[in-house]
Amino acid sequence: MLMSGCQGKPTTPTIIEKTCPNCGQIIEMFSIDTEVACENCGFVAYNDSLSCVQWCKYARQCVGDEMYAHMMEIAQKQKEEAEQRRRQRQEVQK
Repeated sequence: MLMSGCQGKPTTPTIIEKTCPNCGQIIEMFSIDTEVACENCGFVAYNDSLSCVQWCKYARQCVGDEMYAHMMEIAQKQKEEAEQRRRQRQEVQK
């Protein structure tokens, strides 16, 4: 359960729309979802608005140990993918 004092916590979940980079289909996820697979092609989209877990000193207390670990894994995966894309762009520019 989320702490009641978290300023980043929405009071009501909202729907986030992302465009699937694999097939172009709209992927809908709730603001409380960490990841959702595209219904068309299966590509997994991540909710990057959950990044407060990476810097908030109360994150583990706020979301609990299991969710904290899961969200940190996602954040690490996103960081690695971003680094890989950056390297690919650099190679293309050479």
